[in-house]
Amino acid sequence: MKTSGANQALPLPVQRALRKLGADISAARRRRGISTELMAERALIGRRTLRRAEQGDPSVSMGVYATLIFVLGLTERLSALVDASADPLGMSLAEEALPKRIRTRESVYGDSDGP
Repeated sequence: MKTSGANQALPLPVQRALRKLGADISAARRRRGISTELMAERALIGRRTLRRAEQGDPSVSMGVYATLIFVLGLTERLSALVDASADPLGMSLAEEALPKRIRTRESVYGDSDGP
């Protein structure tokens, strides 16, 4: 199987996270007693793609991973992956970017009384 340079250049923590995601999907499927054949059928994918996803293959699309998570009934966890409220660094950077002072705009007529 041909692999892209992008897959080979994945940072080690990303590779580990994908392998864990695949293993977690596999474990959840087995805990629910769902066969690989049925899981693949429900996700509208082949058994080979399911096996690759359960191994954490980075060439499997995010859509396939999301569909597998949906089939397992764990969609709420997917929506919380990069939740803004759980991103303290992002929130801190956004707060630093806020203006220090807010200036009021002069009215269109040049005075504050209006026309």
